[in-house]
Formats: sequence, C-alpha cells, structure tokens
Amino acid sequence: MNKADIGLIGLAVMGENLVMNMESKGFTVAVFNRTTSKVDDFTGGRAKGKNIIGTHSLKELADNLAKPRKVMMMVKAGQSVDDLIGQLLEVLEPGDIIIDGGNSHFPDSIRRTAHVEARGLHYIGTGVSGGEEGALKGPSIMPGGSPAAWPAVKPIFQSISAKVEGGAACCDWVGENGAGHFVKMVHNGIEYGDMQLICEAYQLMKDLLGMTADEMHEVFKDWNETELDSYLIEITRDILAYKDTDGKPIVDKILDTAGQKGTGKWTGVTALDEGVPLTLIVESVFSRCISAMKSERVEAAGEYAGKQKASFSGDRKQFIEDIRCALYASKIISYAQGYTLMKTAASTYKWNLNYGGIALMWRGGCIIRSVFLGKIKEAYDSNPELSNLLLDPYFKQVMQQLIAPWRRVVSQAVLCGVPVPSFAAALSYFDGYTCERLPANLLQAQRDFFGAHTYERLDEPRGKFFHTNWTGEGGNTSASTYNV
Repeated sequence: MNKADIGLIGLAVMGENLVMNMESKGFTVAVFNRTTSKVDDFTGGRAKGKNIIGTHSLKELADNLAKPRKVMMMVKAGQSVDDLIGQLLEVLEPGDIIIDGGNSHFPDSIRRTAHVEARGLHYIGTGVSGGEEGALKGPSIMPGGSPAAWPAVKPIFQSISAKVEGGAACCDWVGENGAGHFVKMVHNGIEYGDMQLICEAYQLMKDLLGMTADEMHEVFKDWNETELDSYLIEITRDILAYKDTDGKPIVDKILDTAGQKGTGKWTGVTALDEGVPLTLIVESVFSRCISAMKSERVEAAGEYAGKQKASFSGDRKQFIEDIRCALYASKIISYAQGYTLMKTAASTYKWNLNYGGIALMWRGGCIIRSVFLGKIKEAYDSNPELSNLLLDPYFKQVMQQLIAPWRRVVSQAVLCGVPVPSFAAALSYFDGYTCERLPANLLQAQRDFFGAHTYERLDEPRGKFFHTNWTGEGGNTSASTYNV
C-alpha cells in the first residue's frame, strides 16, 4: 500500500483547502477529523478520486504515513493543541514530525517544541496566512521549531505556498522553537494596523467629504495602481462596489462593531514586554474595542450632539490625495514598528531572523501582501542590521514627501471631530522618534522626587546615576534599581 507524504488533522475550511492544495501539487495526503463523519463526507465528495486517504483514528492515520511521519494539526489554538499532541505522541515514534498550523501563541510553541523534542520527535509551529483562498491556491507559510524537521517538510511547504516574481516561494525557515508563530503574530498585528488605517481613510472620505460608496470605490481602485497596491486595498475597492439585493451598497448596512481573535492583542502585550513602542498597532486593537461599545457610543453621541467641530472647506481632490499620502506614511510606520518588535524579540529569544526573507514570505499569499513589501526586502537585504525602516535611504526619501500631507490630514480630522487614532498614533511616533530631545528629563525628575529612582545627567557619562534631595527632608538614600 502506498503511504501518504503527510497527514492533516482538522477538516474545517483551512484544513480541507490545504489538503486539496497539497494533493494538487502531487502529494498524497492522509486526513483525520475528530468527527469522523467529516472525513467520509470529504473523501466521498470534494476529495473523491484524488490521492487523499481518509482515516478514522490517529493510529490509522499514523499507519498510513511514510517515515519520518509528518502530521499537521489544523485545530483551534489552546488546550486542544496540547491534548492532540499528547495523543499523537502515543502513536508516533522518535524522528517523526508534529506540525501546528493554527494561530497558536508563540510562548506555547516554545514550550511544545521542548516537550516534543524531549520525547525524541520534532516539532514545527508554523504560521499560515491567506485565509480560505490562500490555503487552496497558495498561502504564506512561516515555519519555526525543530531545525532538523525543516528538510523533511520543505518540499511540501514550498510547493504549496504562494509564489512571487521569479517563482520565489513565500515560505522559508524562520527560526527555532516559537519563531514561526511569533512572525505570524507580528504579521497579524500589522494586518490589524493596515485594516484600521484603511478604515480611517474610508471614514474621512465618508464623513468629512460626504462621498458615496461608489465614489470611494473609484478612489480605492485608483490607489491600487499606486504604491498602495495590496490585497487589502483591492478587497476594499470590491467591498465598496458590492450591492445588496435592493441595489444599495451592502457596506452601509453592516453594523459598525468589530471582533478580534487575539493575535493583535498578543502583539501589543509582547511589545509592552519588550519595551517596543508599537503604538499604531495597539491603537488599532483599541479601535476594535471601542467599536464594540456600540450602545454606549450611541448614547454618548446623543449627549454630545452639539460638540464643537469645524467643517471641511478645502480642495476635495487635493484632500483625497493627502489621505492617500497619510495612509502610505502610516503604513510605513506600522511596518517600522513591527520590524523593531521582531528585532528586539529575536535578541530576547536568540532567534536569527532573516528580515528580508520575512518580507518575501509576506510578499504573496498572505493578508498583508503588497508591492510595498518588496521595498522592505530590499532595505533589509541592503542592510541586515538596519535598526528602523525610517533610517533606510529609500524610505527616508519617501517619508520626506509624505510628512506635509500627513499632518494636514491629522490636523483636519482633529478640527472636524473625525477619529483617526492610528493615523495620529503613527504621526506621534514619527515625531517622537525624530525628536532629539523629549521631556523625559522632567519625568525622571518626577520619579526621583517621589521615589528616589535616580537619573542620569547630560554633563556626566551614561550609566552614572544621581539622586537629589528635592525637599531637604528626604535624605540621600536612592532606590536600588533603575529602569527606563
């Protein structure tokens, strides 16, 4: 009996589509689902006549796999992954490979890699991005975990992944233990930011300029032919043109509350742990939180119905172009912050991340895929030690052209009372990052005043700390620790 090249557990939409993708590239796939009727429905329907083997137990799945066995789990993140790993360890043997393709939190993947390796097996935690269509036609795949496992899964993963110019696969080895799921987490954080920025551009055109969905469709159609060419701009264009059964734009009928699965929150919490100012992405997460407060917002809007705000009276066409520039500038900030988080965490967790390679992996297949990522790849290929995208010559030149329209958009939004939390957070980050002297000297004086936390001086070497007896009553004893 011919053995399968890989096994997959979890026949929901993503799992099924990945199986179909693998089979279409010449691989034989064994499948299992906890509800075994789904296996029969799949093999007797969509997968009928294809090189797909249905199994009804984990042991049967293992028995149908060529060695080293490769088993990919596409199940809900959390305890169910740990439970399934425990069951797989009973039917697999040393040298076999367990793969988690779900949206697991990277600390869990660090822990699971150590656990599985201790049993003599290999573990891969891989981010898979691209949604339903990407899974079927070619996703972005971000694997990390046991390096010894990569040669065994590389032919399969790179065959099924998206391809960009020159046939380059949007999949490569990311790093040890949790690195793959970490990079996918940052991808999702940037995705949160990109979506919120587009939504703010939409609200400015809708509420400030009074544009219809059809008019905005044309704007996004034009924008998709510029540096903003991307999957999210593309689908926004199409969403705005989509009509309900009565011929009216369906987007205008959708309730304005947004949910989240947690990856954006994880990105923000990790940034706080690492001391990285991920301001734009965190604001995009909070924007979803405030959107969920619908009933309160409706009440508050009534209470403040007479709030003072200006109305737009400028050049409409020019302001639309200004919004495009603000969107582009803010998008650069979002990636600059995301990459700073990756570089900082790589140092913490001892990962050797290929930043240009990550941009290539995101260049196709995934939700944040865009032409813009090619420029990020060039920046890190040119200087792998680049500390911030804003210091790259290309992005420095671009930002110089975007600053003025970006400021016009944020200031106009503030004057007119249109919320632009991510546009504004991005601009504040830029101004803070490019400001030679910030007021943290006063903050340090405050900390020393009430807690004797000490401070450094401009006229003394870095690393030398001082305390002032501000009241004449506090004495000269200072705190034993000092943290910026």
